[in-house]
Amino acid sequence: MAKIAFGTSREAAHPECIKALVVEFICTFLFVFAGVGSAMAAGKAGASPLVGLLFVGTTHAFAAAVMVAAGFNISGGHLNPAVTIGLAAGGHVTVVRTLLYWIDQCLASAAACLLLKYVTGGMETPIHSLGKGVDPVQGLLMEVILTFSLLFTVYTTIVDPKKGPLQGQGILLTGLVVGANIFAGGLFSAASMNPARSFGPALVSGNWTDHWIYWFGPLIGGALAGLICENFFIVRSHVPLPRDDQEALLSN
Repeated sequence: MAKIAFGTSREAAHPECIKALVVEFICTFLFVFAGVGSAMAAGKAGASPLVGLLFVGTTHAFAAAVMVAAGFNISGGHLNPAVTIGLAAGGHVTVVRTLLYWIDQCLASAAACLLLKYVTGGMETPIHSLGKGVDPVQGLLMEVILTFSLLFTVYTTIVDPKKGPLQGQGILLTGLVVGANIFAGGLFSAASMNPARSFGPALVSGNWTDHWIYWFGPLIGGALAGLICENFFIVRSHVPLPRDDQEALLSN
């Protein structure tokens, strides 16, 4: 079974951690700027729901793949609290680093949405919301499943040391599953899969309708995928992150 690595509060002052936080902020900012910007552009153009869905889903797929690749060797390119908790559940990220990343990702999302509102002349940043006829429980379940799909892809194509012919393709495949999930769930639950991506628009617009769904759903789905993949599907030869605080600091 994977062991949770708690880390230490001193991890926040470690140069490697600071560098990772800076890069994670930049990559998350650019991802949200492109993603929310595409939704705003679709609205401004008066696109039909289907055309808007295709436009937004494709933009998120491209932006996710590129920004994960950009940050991968420094911060891991998480862009998403659900990805971070999924990796923490498998012992790949300390609990301390997880909390720091969550704060970092949410601040980056808020900054991107504030800037978008300014550069678009005051346009509202569209929030994630449930589709017509979808109740909160249905929306929550949809977000759990979609985020599980995302983290399952991350684990099996990037984290798994025995990727075989998938070697080097995991980042692109992760972007593709983001787009596919938006196509599948966008008109029902909005297919957030990312609490930070939902947080920025809600904060800037001041509209928190059903916002809890976009935290609980992705975090549950991400954590479940991490636990299941790490403990049942992946066979490792290396030692996971240590649980001891001192050792965790040294390993980072």
